[in-house]
Amino acid sequence: MKLSLNRNIGFILAGIALIAGLVWVVIRSGPLSPIRATVTTASRADVAPGLFGIGVVEARRSYLVGPTAAGRVRQVNVDVGDTVRTGQLLAEMEPVDLDQRLASSVAAVERAKSAVDTAQAQLTDSQSRHKLAIANARRYDDLGRKGFVSSTVTEGKAQEKKSAEAQVAAASATVSGARQDLRRLNSEREVVGAQRASIRLLAPGDGIVTSRDAEPGSTVVAGQGVVKLISPDSLWVKTRLDQNRSAGLQVGLPAEIALRSKPGKPIPGRVVRVELVSDSVTEERIAQVAFDERPLGISVGELAEVTLRGAVVKDALTVPNAALRTRRGKTGIWLYNADSLTFVEVRSGAVGADGRVQILEGLREGDAVIVHSERDVDERSRVKVVPALVASGS
Repeated sequence: MKLSLNRNIGFILAGIALIAGLVWVVIRSGPLSPIRATVTTASRADVAPGLFGIGVVEARRSYLVGPTAAGRVRQVNVDVGDTVRTGQLLAEMEPVDLDQRLASSVAAVERAKSAVDTAQAQLTDSQSRHKLAIANARRYDDLGRKGFVSSTVTEGKAQEKKSAEAQVAAASATVSGARQDLRRLNSEREVVGAQRASIRLLAPGDGIVTSRDAEPGSTVVAGQGVVKLISPDSLWVKTRLDQNRSAGLQVGLPAEIALRSKPGKPIPGRVVRVELVSDSVTEERIAQVAFDERPLGISVGELAEVTLRGAVVKDALTVPNAALRTRRGKTGIWLYNADSLTFVEVRSGAVGADGRVQILEGLREGDAVIVHSERDVDERSRVKVVPALVASGS
């Protein structure tokens, strides 16, 4: 009987111990256990804003050189990678009948010049005859008034003067018409000459050949490219930046560009243009960042990491960026007291490259705030402050 009683007491004690252990486990590591969190205090520091983005190296100025009319390629004088100068002959199209048309236009212009010279000579002769007729008409008119010649002779001389005037007018019209023909033929010759010159594809500027899209003998249409150039001095990085962190983005911001081929050697640059149109799908803003000095060995299409540096904000009230939370559509911070948590709405400002954010409103210096927690917290949560959520050795 006594042995049975002792056994029952042992079972009861064991059960109590088991229940106590379960309660301890639930309180320490179960759903009722305190939430482990790291805490820091709001402090003042200088904030050096930094924006980070990914970009692609592009050419600001590129040229697609091709004919203005359909034709067959006669020759291509450059290859990919060649450096060319302004006005250098890159390729040439077949002239077909342009040489013959140009020669015909030149001959027509020379003939028109001869016609102008002939008409001018006729005008000079008509003007001389007109002067003689005027002198004769005046002389015979004077003789007629004195009675030395009849009126019929006087009228005849007056008629000769009018005829000479008409001949001068006709000759002047002939000269004018001949000159107009000369101008028309000169214009036609210039048109044919321009067509003949257009089949010579010249470099519009200094650059490097990046593409050779047609070979001798192939036929291309108007506007189709034969050779593509880029200006190496116009290389920049088309950079995409998160819209949510793009405050302060403006032309002139200094930048550090880390090319994918040279990750450990940042290259200085500067924002030269901020695009007005953003990407609404990826929620990114686009900025063009130019190199202060073009690096050697760079290639178009290469990826780059771009960090933009803004003006330093002195003596700002800051907290780690990880302390910011969004609750019910509002941005704020969890204030930590020994016995309670309070969500406080704040207004943030500049974000530093070191991960600290400027707090403009809603927080005071020295306030303790939750930075990281192993799960979401609310006003009823119990918090256990730890130095870090993950052990340094793990």
